[in-house]
Amino acid sequence: MARTAPAPAKRRYQLVSGLARLAPAERAAQGKRIRAEVPRESHAAFSPPPDRPDPIGLLAEQGKTRVPELVPIRYGRMMVSPFSYFRGAALPMASDLAGTPVSGLAVQACGDAHLSNFGLFGSAERRLVFDVNDFDETLPGPWEWDVKRLAASLEVAARGNGFPGKQRRDIVGAAVARYRHAMRTFAAMTNLDIWYAHADMDQLRAQSESLLERPQRKLVDKGLAKARTRDSMEEVAKLTQVVDGRPRIKSDPPLLVPIDELIPEETAKDSVQAQLSGLISAYGRTLETGRRFLIEQYRFCDMARKVVGVGSVGTRCWIVLMLGRDQTDPLFLQVKEAEASVLSRFAGASTYSNQGQRVVAGQRLMQASSDIFLGWQRAEAGLDGKQRDFYVRQLRDWKFSVDIEAMAPSGMRLYGELCGWTLARAHARSGDRIAIAAYLGGSEAFDRAITEFAAAYADQNERDYRALADAVASGRITAERGL
Repeated sequence: MARTAPAPAKRRYQLVSGLARLAPAERAAQGKRIRAEVPRESHAAFSPPPDRPDPIGLLAEQGKTRVPELVPIRYGRMMVSPFSYFRGAALPMASDLAGTPVSGLAVQACGDAHLSNFGLFGSAERRLVFDVNDFDETLPGPWEWDVKRLAASLEVAARGNGFPGKQRRDIVGAAVARYRHAMRTFAAMTNLDIWYAHADMDQLRAQSESLLERPQRKLVDKGLAKARTRDSMEEVAKLTQVVDGRPRIKSDPPLLVPIDELIPEETAKDSVQAQLSGLISAYGRTLETGRRFLIEQYRFCDMARKVVGVGSVGTRCWIVLMLGRDQTDPLFLQVKEAEASVLSRFAGASTYSNQGQRVVAGQRLMQASSDIFLGWQRAEAGLDGKQRDFYVRQLRDWKFSVDIEAMAPSGMRLYGELCGWTLARAHARSGDRIAIAAYLGGSEAFDRAITEFAAAYADQNERDYRALADAVASGRITAERGL
């Protein structure tokens, strides 16, 4: 019988402090020494053991803490394709990665760095930037795990798009090479230069002009223009209706359910709204002073439970409509449940007791520019009477994700390289970039190894996808499709 739960973590990965006390030459020498202990070529291997934990069992285990009626929607969304399965299977892959070689150099890891978890959003300075945009699983851990999940996601997505083997290898290899080159560039930069580095989309668009064909340029320009329209005003038009002169969130169960429909009839709604206002006020204390002053100028209007994403389906996610000076000044916040990271079983527990704070701290460390309303909260007794942690951000702030399934090979290669650069920049902020760069070296040895790993893991992902389909067919689990 396959185990349904992985073994407890054997080590705790912690971010290295005191790097300033070591000379760059010492840090580089450390990276080169590690090569002898963990050869770069060793990263190519993926050979699951006979007692590999059952991936469906791991997914079912996650479902035990989620909203029961929403879990079948999660399985239904994962059933769409091998790539959609991959997106929802962060825990099974974390379990697999725990058995692969690592250098031991820790970074603030994303924990779920697949290519759909990168995208566009608006910075506080109103620039359109590209960055990692999902941090539900962030935790200090091996940098290799993020690189391998990104590389495998490119291979899985390229297969889904019907690209031949050589093109897939070129796409994956280019992304890993860009990560390696970027890390070597960051290793030579000052600490402040690393902190200020970011991917400004207007600059990137100009730089890539000669690399894009005319249809691709039009597609990019269309995406950039669309991103700038995705804000609270757009969400108000889409998600609300006016009732008795006030905007109210529409009901579209089970995907969108207003709070009024979830409160038992015997519960005083005024009391619930007062409690919600108190929670929002307490969340404001996790913001910087100026941003706390800003959020205090908004008042609570309405709230609803919303189903989002693939892997997150079933966790408790709320959207909160706030109004400022009047109904033309809306703010939509997303309040998303934060559970322990899928990495925590293998990389040690977070130093933060509040999982929402874990997410926020990791996001602020990895992102070049984070949402001005990013904060956290703990509900001591939610609708189910249980204590739960949450993090808060804007629902839409010029946020836009690329349509992976519509990409041509050249477009996916460019996108993969951008993801590789972005991931390296995020890792360079928290990890020993000099040691990592020295470990990676100037040759293509690491690139080739990760490309081989990605192909092997994509094979495993296809087997796991079929296992999910078999579990649904046999009635072991229930999937609700089309939602």
